[in-house]
Amino acid sequence: MKKIIEKTEAFLELGGIKKEILFLILGGLSLLISLFDLISLPFDAAWVAILLCGVPILLEAVIGLVTAFDIKADVLVSLALIASVCIGEDFAAGEVAFIMQLGALLEDLTVAKARAGIEKLVRLTPRTARVILDGMEKIIPAEKVKVGDVIRVLPGETVAVDGRILSGQTSVNQAVMTGESLPVDKAPGDEVFSGAVNQFGAFEMQATKVGEDSSIQRMIKLVQSADASKAKIVGLADRWATWIVVIALSAAGLTWIFTGEIIRAVTILVVFCPCALVLATPTAIMAAIGNATRHGFLVREGDALERLSAVTKMMFDKTGTLTYGTPKVTAVKSVSDYTEEEIYAFAAAAEQLSEHPLGKAIVRCYGKKPVACEDFRMKPGEGVTAFVEGKSVKAGNWKLLKGAAVPEEIADETDVYLKEGSAVIYLSVEDTLAGYLVLSDTIREESKDMIAALESVGVWPVLLTGDNPNAAEAIAGQLGIREVYAGCLPEDKLNQIGSYQKRGNAVCMIGDGINDAPALKKADVGIAMGGVGSDIAVDAADIALVEDEIRELPHLLSLSKRMMTTIRVNLTFSMGLNFLAIALAITGFLGPVIGALVHNAGSVLVILNSALLLNWKKKR
Repeated sequence: MKKIIEKTEAFLELGGIKKEILFLILGGLSLLISLFDLISLPFDAAWVAILLCGVPILLEAVIGLVTAFDIKADVLVSLALIASVCIGEDFAAGEVAFIMQLGALLEDLTVAKARAGIEKLVRLTPRTARVILDGMEKIIPAEKVKVGDVIRVLPGETVAVDGRILSGQTSVNQAVMTGESLPVDKAPGDEVFSGAVNQFGAFEMQATKVGEDSSIQRMIKLVQSADASKAKIVGLADRWATWIVVIALSAAGLTWIFTGEIIRAVTILVVFCPCALVLATPTAIMAAIGNATRHGFLVREGDALERLSAVTKMMFDKTGTLTYGTPKVTAVKSVSDYTEEEIYAFAAAAEQLSEHPLGKAIVRCYGKKPVACEDFRMKPGEGVTAFVEGKSVKAGNWKLLKGAAVPEEIADETDVYLKEGSAVIYLSVEDTLAGYLVLSDTIREESKDMIAALESVGVWPVLLTGDNPNAAEAIAGQLGIREVYAGCLPEDKLNQIGSYQKRGNAVCMIGDGINDAPALKKADVGIAMGGVGSDIAVDAADIALVEDEIRELPHLLSLSKRMMTTIRVNLTFSMGLNFLAIALAITGFLGPVIGALVHNAGSVLVILNSALLLNWKKKR
């Protein structure tokens, strides 16, 4: 028996959508021949539709009953098919089977279209890599690359694994991972993502993340876990379908007993199949997932959108989420005869060999090639010293500039920046204070509009950050966030989320760092910044924002609410249609053939209504 079931399941999976289309074409032609008697055959042509479209339904029903005693739509459809054939209504049986398969095909096409946007990641994965072994280049399968292997990437090739460039300079298109529209220049020491396309210039890199740990494979795992069947409301629809099977069988039996007309009983079985009810939820969820994908979201679980629709509080981490997460020079001040441009140039020249993030930020933000420096020295915890154009230059904190005379009013001035969470780099020339630079983590351009849009849909933002209260309040004030919790350790974020949940709020948490992972798990819905976020944060979240475009968050929230509205409309419509059709069948106003048309037309309408979510966007 087990072998029979395995062979049957293999048959049902054979060919996929292409097989369904072929069977539907042949089945549709046979129904036309049967209806208009186009060809004289020794048997009713509708039997072709019954065999091609109906047999798979019968097999699914038998497998479900035998393996798990699963009483679902296929069971009732099978009974309707058998009963119609027994009373000679071959056309009705073929019609039920045909339209059921048509509905299944439409669902498959909806799901396929919904997944198309993210499955391209799978196709972008390179199959091979050029590994350098003993000075010789050898092409091996990408999955066999190990951490530490040296890989050569030629122009036009896709990077197979994550790594760090050892030699060569190039420009890569890494839009698949970061959403950047322009190529990014890369040089020795720079990191490159798997899935990035080398634009020009060959380079060699050392593998740092391979196999399932690589960036592209991590995104693929998110794709594979996007399964609408995990949604809680799907389980509810399935339970309803089981009860409908019982009610339909009882109604058909009682109608036959009291009226003596078996055709009415058969019609009840035909019209009361819970197909539309079962299709109502998964098609809507998968269409919504497809829509979310095109807006830069990877939804790991179908019920994440269901939970998101009920969110009333959205909690944000600050650094890397509402801000870019990288320091930028926001002010340059001169307190000497040197101009601000000269202060900036001295600082960039002195810091060009620095490994400190703030030093690198100064050089990066300077935007020009600094002049050469000599006798560069780095003092850990203090700053750097160097000779620039023959002058002694120091750039760092107060401790480094101990020989400089610092007026009290300068200290008061810089203290304002420090209280806002900014960093200040003081610069002296020839042991005399010349000026200072202010570096801050800048707010994302879209953050303020996004916060306002959230409030317009009834979701209130909360800032949870580990930064000091002054920095947190400064950012919150610029964005219009009224609820702020600063100095939060991971456990503090957990406690705050739990506190809101106890007060009846559904909470969504958005973060990017490892310290956000517990909060992402604790929240009703966790959303991770997929571009700048850590692996642990992404794995802990229900949804990943691949391109870090937080401006799309209001759309995701509106989409989740629209999805739930679509599901409710689908369920109400399918239930109403079933009860109306069964009433007409009991009274004899509906026969098996028309009943099949009415019922299955409902299934098709439900699927088409769900498919509207694929391109839905809230009007401004």
